[in-house]
This record gives sequence, structure tokens and C-alpha cells, in this order.
Amino acid sequence: MAASEAAHGGAALQTRHRGLLIFAVMGASFIQFLDATIANVAIPHMQTSLNASRDSVTWVLTSFIIAGAVATPITGWLADKFGSRNLFLAAVTGFILTSMLCGISVNLTQMVAFRIMQGICAAFIGPMSQSVLLDISGPHEQPKVMTMWSMGVVIAPICGPTIGGWLTESYNWRWVFYINLLPSRPIRPRKLDMFGYGLFAFSLATFQLMLDRGQHADWFDSWEIIIELLLAISAFWIFLVHMGTAKSPVFDRALFRDRNFATAMSFMIVMGMVMVAISALLPPMLQSIYGYSVLDTGILLAPRGVGTLLTMMAAPRLVRKVSPRWLICAGFAIITYSMVQMMDWSLEMDSTPIIVSGFVQGVGMGFLFMPLNLVAFA
Repeated sequence: MAASEAAHGGAALQTRHRGLLIFAVMGASFIQFLDATIANVAIPHMQTSLNASRDSVTWVLTSFIIAGAVATPITGWLADKFGSRNLFLAAVTGFILTSMLCGISVNLTQMVAFRIMQGICAAFIGPMSQSVLLDISGPHEQPKVMTMWSMGVVIAPICGPTIGGWLTESYNWRWVFYINLLPSRPIRPRKLDMFGYGLFAFSLATFQLMLDRGQHADWFDSWEIIIELLLAISAFWIFLVHMGTAKSPVFDRALFRDRNFATAMSFMIVMGMVMVAISALLPPMLQSIYGYSVLDTGILLAPRGVGTLLTMMAAPRLVRKVSPRWLICAGFAIITYSMVQMMDWSLEMDSTPIIVSGFVQGVGMGFLFMPLNLVAFA
């Protein structure tokens, strides 16, 4: 029945309370993406409270990123094995519980351990929330729900430093963690390619470790960094060979033969690196180098969210009149211009260049996410 309706333009899965379900799924997704950056501005306060060094406290962020990168590839397999509804509910529940545990951590070891668990839960929420929204929406409704999802993806990380700064300054850094009827696809047996998944996870983890340790270990003057890079490249090379020859690889090879999907995924990787890097680096830079308070730092980063919100509201209408390719090109061009603006920053400047470049950057991001998602799922 569901397949027949989907073939005729209906939703793949039917639900009685679609609006309420969308609200619930978007709420969980927003909180998950919010948590990716909300702790950034509180890092100096955590360092003091947890009695950690400047180098070691960065593991609060790194552990979350590595855990998410390693866990994400098995989302599809887990959804098939245990059911999409069960996986989503378990991930949301686990995310809330681990957020509470992060908030009561008394030392860095506990914090990193709980952040790893939180990152694993968060890794499942993003893909599953997107899957649910697409499953309960017909083809004509999917651009709207993808716009809503993209707004959560982009605006939540941008709002994170602002909310985190207010919570840290008004209450305590621990509050950045405390802030935090479903249809289901059928369960079906599916074997997990453990060898391929292990190679991919090991490659991502070692590469992220190299990036995190590089600045502190003097990059390629250190044998540690060289070994980590060689291990990451070797594991990824073996993974690629395995992907091309295995009978049932961890990722379906047919996906990457689709030009739209492969191109959109490549652009998303570039966009993700830019967005995450800026979200992680700007808060400590504004506090340590420019001397802004935690709250002021959050406020200065807010214009990115404003720019994104404005263009994302216009994107669904523009995509009906302009090819998504032109919107994607415009988005990357605007983001590039904002990066050029940031190159002119100096220690003597006031807050105006930070606000202007942030707003311009947000405008570019708003033009990117919805068209990229539409192209990828086309």
C-alpha cells in the first residue's frame, strides 16, 4: 500500500498526526545539531572547572566529532536490523541521558567518555530525522520539509555559541548540556560489512586525531603526526579497494554511480568542513585574542544565523524559478567572498567586520543546504 502510494506521488509512510510528528522530529534534530557547537564558547570555563590543560580540554569537542563520524556509516544497517522507529527513539533517549551525564562530569576523563557516547547517539539522529521527514512526505512536499530540516542543520550550530555564551555567563557552563507516534520502515535482515566499516571508521578516527594533535605536536616535524596520516591514508586506500571488490560493501556502490548524489555529497563535505571549522575556531579566537566576553562572543556570531534564516526562507521559492545548480554556485561564491573579508581582519579592528562577514557567510549557507539536499535525494 505504501509503495503504491509513493509511486503515485504519495508519502512512502502514512501517519495520522503528520504536523506533530514533524515538530517532534525537527525538535530532536535541532537539539542534536545545536549541541555540536554550544559547548565551544564554554571551553575556557570547562578547562578551569575540570582542571584540564589547554591542549587536553579540546578533547571535549574532538571526542564528539570522532564518535559521530565513526558511528554515522552504520545508521542504515541499524535501522534495518532494529527498525527506524526504535533506532530513532533510542538515539534521542541516549542523547538526552548522555547530555545530563556531561553536565555532572567532575573531571576531563568523565566528560570525554560521556561526550563519546553523546556523539554516537547524535550520529543516528541526523540521518534518521531526515529519513523520517522524507518518508512521511510526498514528492511535492519534500522541498518544504528539506528546507525545514536544512534550517535546523544550519541555524542550530550557528545559534549554539550564542545560547552557550548566555548560559555560561548567566548560570554555569554545565547548563550547555542540560538544555538538551512514529511510523517505521519494516525490519529486514541485512549483513554489516564489518571489515569495510572498520577500515572506514579507523581512517576517519586517525585522520581526525592527526588534525586535532597537529597544532600541538608541530605538525609534520612530529613522527606522531606522520604515522597518524600514513595510517589514515592506508586504511582509506584499503577501504576504497574493498568497496570496489566486496560482494556486499558497507555502502551501496550504486549510490556513487549517481552523478547527482556524488556531486552533492562532495559539496556537502566541503560545506561541512567550512561550517564546523568556523564554528569551532571563532569562539575561542574572539575570547582569547580579541578579548570579548562569552556572551559578547555569542552575540557577535548570531548574524550568521540571521543571514541563513533570511535566504532559507527565500530558497524554496527561488528553486522553482532557478536551477538548483545556480543557487549552489551563488552560495559558494558568497561564502568565498565572506572568507576573503575575514582575511583582512586585524587586532585593531572593531566588531563591525565580524558582524558583516558573519552575515554574508550566513546568506551563502542559506542558498546551499536546501538545493544540495534536493539534488542528493533526487
